[in-house]
This record gives sequence, C-alpha cells and structure tokens, in this order.
Amino acid sequence: MQIEILKSKIHRAVITEANLNYVGSLTIDEALMEAANLIENEKIQVVNANNGERIETYIIKGKRDSGVICLNGPAARKGAVGDVVVIISYAQMDFEEAKKFKPTIIFPREGNKL
Repeated sequence: MQIEILKSKIHRAVITEANLNYVGSLTIDEALMEAANLIENEKIQVVNANNGERIETYIIKGKRDSGVICLNGPAARKGAVGDVVVIISYAQMDFEEAKKFKPTIIFPREGNKL
C-alpha cells in the first residue's frame, strides 16, 4: 500500500514579494530550498497563516541567501507581502517505509534566513 506523507516543510516563512504579472508558482530562496530538501518544479502546498488560504503550485528557484518568498501569477492574489506562510511538500511511499521516514522541517529566522 502506498500512502502520502509529509516530505519537507518550511515553517513560518514570510512573503517578501507578490508578482501578479508572472506565469505562476512560488519563488523560494535556493538556500531555503536546499535546507528543506526541495527542488525546482516540485509540487508544493502553500498555507497562509494570515488569511487561511491554501494553494497548490510549484517551486521556482530564487537567488541564494536573498530570503525571497514570492507568490507569482494568480497565487499573488492569495497573500500579501508580510504574510506568514508554511510551505509543504509531500511524498508517496510504501506504508512500511513511511513508518521510518523522517521529514525535513526548517524554521527560518527573521528575513527568511537559516
């Protein structure tokens, strides 16, 4: 049996930009991506703690150590600069493997720094 479980999480990052006139997705600082075990184009869920919005999109790699968390395209309507978000990625795996799997969770500091 396959189940879907938490793979990676960036807990309580802050939106730094919202760009409505972009093709879509979420731009994330490359250093945060690496620390959270996320890759470019990976499907993610973004949960906005300020307004309760939940969206699914994919990752675009942002400039390393920039602290960027940018909602792009239609996603820009789901949050504002300064909103706190949780960025989540899931993985499918065998039930027995999932029992032993440990997700990668990071807690950025001020400025979305590690």
